[in-house]
Amino acid sequence: MTGAPRGDASSLFAPPRTVAEHRADGSIVLRSPEPLRDGARCVGDWLEQWARQRPDAIFLAERSSTQSPWTTVTYGQALRQVRAAASWILAQGLSAERPLAILSDNSIDHALLALAAQHVGVPSAAISPAYSLMSKDFDKLKSMITLLEPAAIYVSATGPFAAALAAIKPLHSAQIISGNADDIDALAFRTIVATPESPDVAKAFAAVTPDTIAKFLFTSGSTGTPKAVINTQRMLTSSQQAKAQTWTFLEQRRDDLVILDWLPWSHTFGANHNFNLVLRNGGSLYIDGGKPAPGLFATSLANLKSVMPTVYFNVPRGFDMLIAALRGDEDLCRRFFGEVKFAFYAGAALPQNLWDALEQLSIKTVGRAMPMVSAWGSTETSPLATDCHFLAERSGNIGVPIPGTELKLVPSGDKLEVRVRGPNVTPGYWKALELTRQAFDDEGFYLIGDAVKFADAERPERGLFFDGRVAEDFKLNSGTWVSVGTLRVAGIAALAPLAQDIVVTGHGGDEVRFLVFPNIAACRAHAGLPETAGVNDVLVHDKVRAAIAQGLAKLKQQGANSSAHATRALLLAEPPSVDGGEITDKGYINQRAVLTRRADAVARLDDDLSNEWIGL
Repeated sequence: MTGAPRGDASSLFAPPRTVAEHRADGSIVLRSPEPLRDGARCVGDWLEQWARQRPDAIFLAERSSTQSPWTTVTYGQALRQVRAAASWILAQGLSAERPLAILSDNSIDHALLALAAQHVGVPSAAISPAYSLMSKDFDKLKSMITLLEPAAIYVSATGPFAAALAAIKPLHSAQIISGNADDIDALAFRTIVATPESPDVAKAFAAVTPDTIAKFLFTSGSTGTPKAVINTQRMLTSSQQAKAQTWTFLEQRRDDLVILDWLPWSHTFGANHNFNLVLRNGGSLYIDGGKPAPGLFATSLANLKSVMPTVYFNVPRGFDMLIAALRGDEDLCRRFFGEVKFAFYAGAALPQNLWDALEQLSIKTVGRAMPMVSAWGSTETSPLATDCHFLAERSGNIGVPIPGTELKLVPSGDKLEVRVRGPNVTPGYWKALELTRQAFDDEGFYLIGDAVKFADAERPERGLFFDGRVAEDFKLNSGTWVSVGTLRVAGIAALAPLAQDIVVTGHGGDEVRFLVFPNIAACRAHAGLPETAGVNDVLVHDKVRAAIAQGLAKLKQQGANSSAHATRALLLAEPPSVDGGEITDKGYINQRAVLTRRADAVARLDDDLSNEWIGL
């Protein structure tokens, strides 16, 4: 909404500044003129600091249900339990070669155990619970455990994880730890945090260096075995130091950072960005047991009504569900726009229709547009590489390089491939020397695989836009390149609210086509069907098919070029598969994995005689 009254960024963020070096080979190196200031030696320094300075301040909070009170842990309590658990960890001989694996979702116990390991130089590895609770074959979990060779494995309770634990039992000799004290087949977490503190803890903590491995984080593993990304202490602390230099409000009031967050700690966004943001700045993290998924978002809404955060984090699907909720709850809407400083989206590009809707709601409610910011990076960049710490005019601006980090933009066809170098970048993949070698160019820039474009090439401080995955883009027979990332976002907006996500296909053909993961609830509502209506009945309904056709026509009007719209769409009844690598914890669809796994759906989409697809 151009010209809309906007919030004040000067009280929140540093002004964006970027220096561009144009090289003779056509590449461009971007960097911040602001040097990265010295940060903490390790993550444990932050915990020690706040336990001294704010021992009674709430660090972590959780609750078992929306009717239950919040269980809290202060910084002082957290440090005592971390040191106790660290004593047990040292006594058991855990190390980088025998680390701690955590199979469960976010919780206070999860956090304290991971921090205890990191406190004494032992890496932790949070593995997405989906690999244990949603998988049918456990193949990826088995490969991760085989790679890690953990000495201890934590689960919130052995019951829900029984099948997964049985599947991996022959692959390790680890001690199983349970958050449920009644589990007789595991060591209780409460026993571990009751361990008398050993003098060895202080010695081990003092020996931690910036090069010490803090954790292993697994990539989504769309093809083959997921890779374990080495995350050093330097990566984590430098990333947060750069964040503090861009989000300047963080240094002003230590009691003014409250986050309510569901994003999983098995992903860099939830763990390294959000969790460490709270820990570095002495804030409070309320762990949201909900997430943007059917049946679970009601929990997130109840928690939001209980604890209004200072900064609101979510992925695009979460914002889609939030907007619908705010429209139906005036009181929540007033609180949200009145108390939240700004909203942050990442994980995938935010469709412009959601940006506009949130802006309109904000202006209607408080007379100004809530600041919407974003960032860009990956597991290998811990995750911050660029930060949009300014008020962008529209969705998709990923900002400018953070202090200490350089971007190299390399011409690739009609795009600019982006590469990253800095203290926040991983040294490589665990036990994978060849994959590590292939991941960097001859100047040490990490080959992230993304493309970007300038908001204004003459003014690089105005930021960059994500321009898709280089490997995802393809050519039509006409020789025209299809920008998959851009078209996916435009397609979701055009088919809103019926499309939850889109996979773009048409490689080597004359036309672009869509595989659509539908928003079943929205489709039912649009068709006027009851909640009990089956998925197949919903997807063949005339009103749903007509709405999809209208969306395709709308998209064609916006971009008549053959590469800018789709001529056909096929609605997929089966949701994205975890085992098939089609979806990440954050709900982001892996295009290549879907196209590979659903080759039959692509064939039906390409079949001129099929009556399944919807066309223009």
